[in-house]
Amino acid sequence: MAHLQQDMKKIITRIRKIKGQLEAVERAIEEGKDCYSVLQTLSACRGGMNGLMGSLMEDHIKEHIMTNPQNPKTSQDKSALELITLMKTYWK
Repeated sequence: MAHLQQDMKKIITRIRKIKGQLEAVERAIEEGKDCYSVLQTLSACRGGMNGLMGSLMEDHIKEHIMTNPQNPKTSQDKSALELITLMKTYWK
């Protein structure tokens, strides 16, 4: 995934945020917090993971599948953009 080098700082920041959320879930469970708080924090983790997955999938599709992501004219490029849109909807 060499193409990720340009966004490395942004990606690492997102991963660290997710790690922090998971650590908050662990602390909440250890401290005996109520179920609602634990589940709400866990839901935030899931949202963060879905966002990261969507972003990485989009980058992968644009880098390795599309011929011209900046100016999609082929049916393959247009279909790839449709797939990206569909994935973003699914992961929300």
